[in-house]
Amino acid sequence: MQGWADVVGVAAGNVHTATNTGRSHTVGLRADGTVLATGWNGDGQCDVAAWEDVVTVAAGWRRTLGLRADGTVLAAGRGNEGQCAVAEWRDVIAISCGDWHSVALRAAGTAVAVGNNRRGQCSIGEWRDLVDVAAGYLHTLGLTGDGRVLSAGEVATGACHVEAWQGVVGLAAGSYHSVAVTSSGRVLATGQNTHGQCEVRPWRDVVAVAAGSTHTLAVRSDGTVLSTGYNAHKQCDVSTWRGIEPLR
Repeated sequence: MQGWADVVGVAAGNVHTATNTGRSHTVGLRADGTVLATGWNGDGQCDVAAWEDVVTVAAGWRRTLGLRADGTVLAAGRGNEGQCAVAEWRDVIAISCGDWHSVALRAAGTAVAVGNNRRGQCSIGEWRDLVDVAAGYLHTLGLTGDGRVLSAGEVATGACHVEAWQGVVGLAAGSYHSVAVTSSGRVLATGQNTHGQCEVRPWRDVVAVAAGSTHTLAVRSDGTVLSTGYNAHKQCDVSTWRGIEPLR
């Protein structure tokens, strides 16, 4: 984007999953620890110009989170459901935004979540030995050090059917589906498959995955990108992408 330079990380907000309302925003993390944001700012989700010492950013529906180098977390935007109540978080090493809830991984391998908990998506206080977390619309995922995946939240969509997964090294949560990459470069997916967003079985040599509302992306070891799912807005048109490395 014009005026953006020295960017080392990015995050994309989203239109609300259930109602398809609102407008999206884009966030960029600079090498000097400052943060940029552009797009719809109706709830102040782009008011991040004063942030400093940030090492990771995450964006959800009408909300932005920033993880600082000291393990604290900043929040801007809609907090009606408590999803911005992160001021007391400490020792955080990773963050993720769902639509209505925010999740963090602590250095001790535990997780914390705030926000809407109507499907139990914030009931993760007993999780241990975690190395990563991901938040979807009404579910939360946690990756353990031994390659297993934990889940909490809405079970009707199948997005929480991850108990049999093993050897996982990375994961992502879409609105109603869950995706993981294994140590062998295979990709696993479960949950709502209305647009083929879970059709990942043939994929090989994958090193990272990402999930949108109804589409899935994967970066392969050769820097190419795979995609599947809803493509009405050309969000899956990645066949020409080369030399891609996962951003932090």
